[in-house]
Amino acid sequence: MNDDQHLDASLSGAMPAGAAAQPDVIALSAFFDGHPVATFAIDTQHVVTHWNSACEQLLGYSAADMVGTRNHWKAFYRQPRACLADLLVADDIALGENELYQGKLKRSAVIPGAYEAEDFFANIGLDGHWLHFTAAPLRDRYGRLVGAIETLRDVTERHHAESALLKAHANLEHLVARRTAQLAEMNERLADDIRQREIADTELRERNLALTELNSKLSLAQQKLLQSEKLASIGQLAAGVAHEINNPIGYVFSNFGTLEGYLSDLFSMLDAYQEAESGIAVPKVSQRLRALREQIDLDFLRTDIPLLMDESKEGIVRVRRIVQDLKDFSRTDAHQEWVWADLRQGIDTTLNIVNNEVKYKADVIKQYGDIPDIECQPSELNQVIMNLVVNAAHAMGEERGRIILRTGSDSATEVWIEVEDTGTGIAPEHLSRIFDPFFTTKAVGKGTGLGLSLAYSTVQKHHGRLDVRSTPGCGTTFRITLPVRQAQAGAP
Repeated sequence: MNDDQHLDASLSGAMPAGAAAQPDVIALSAFFDGHPVATFAIDTQHVVTHWNSACEQLLGYSAADMVGTRNHWKAFYRQPRACLADLLVADDIALGENELYQGKLKRSAVIPGAYEAEDFFANIGLDGHWLHFTAAPLRDRYGRLVGAIETLRDVTERHHAESALLKAHANLEHLVARRTAQLAEMNERLADDIRQREIADTELRERNLALTELNSKLSLAQQKLLQSEKLASIGQLAAGVAHEINNPIGYVFSNFGTLEGYLSDLFSMLDAYQEAESGIAVPKVSQRLRALREQIDLDFLRTDIPLLMDESKEGIVRVRRIVQDLKDFSRTDAHQEWVWADLRQGIDTTLNIVNNEVKYKADVIKQYGDIPDIECQPSELNQVIMNLVVNAAHAMGEERGRIILRTGSDSATEVWIEVEDTGTGIAPEHLSRIFDPFFTTKAVGKGTGLGLSLAYSTVQKHHGRLDVRSTPGCGTTFRITLPVRQAQAGAP
């Protein structure tokens, strides 16, 4: 017995003579609670009287939300309208046939007085559902209408399968027709192709030569484009580097200005001493020397001048370090040698260069683990670190964030670097494309879309891996894994 026959047998209205109404209600409730098919019932006032657990799971509304209300339409539609059960209660099937379910409504072949239809409900679930629904009248022992019952079956998968089958069938017919036409055309051309073989071979050789030349030009253009991206990144940081240089130069000049004043006072004191050499016994001169010494505070000058000189030297050393880091970082030799280098030193150099780009947006935290020197091209890896750190700074929201750089080694043959940020994260639909050339989520004119692509190709050149994990709203972590020794030094 199928579900519809079971429903017909349970709700046929046939009851033993003299049976009380209460057992009918209990039997109906038991039927609802144990029925695996989504089912609800309404009375003649269109008030929901039953809403079983299968209905809750399919439609997302609990029995507590529905029973005792006329809100069952909310599970199917965005605006109030009659359901099939409502049409039976209102004895207005014509409305369903002519307006609500045009061409979809038909009488049930199993349950007398029942109707069934199949329709798509966009309001159910995330992507909508196809439902096959059957509504039957509920009558008491005397045959009087007391309500209606409606059952629902989810036929979404069947519809998808049918659609896929129809599409596959259509595609197959189209493919057969196309192949047939191609075969006929190829048969027509076969005789001519044999006569034109020599001409075709010559043309093919010419095209191969042209394609080879085009590939060479494309490869050269790609190298120039990547080099332009690197130079553009360095140019973007030039203003920040100039700012970093101006700060120490500024206080060096300021200190030397103060130092000139101090020296002027010292010279004045020395002149006074020179003047007093011949008249030191004169009380007036002696008093003047003592007053002048107290005025310029000679002891303080002797203490402060060395401090100023040390501070000035520190500023000059800082300028030299920044300039040297910039020089090392911006090396653009086309044929760099593979050398053994400490990645942590390269990271520090890069952070010194990008400091002005980062310091206003995030705090930089270093968590370096012990790692051995690796065989690499340091300036290219510095470029990778720069791209990741600058991207992390750009990913920060309105609040100041954190950028954490870690190093470590899980084996004797590999080391890794992580750049983690607390920025806005990367949308899941963009994760698979972030390393594609020219892909960017920044506004037009704000990025070329080559930074991560260049980083990816550089890591691959070092026979390493560049992985990413990201949670929107929480941040992103890039992990670079590199071999300690290259299989063949100098061979990308």
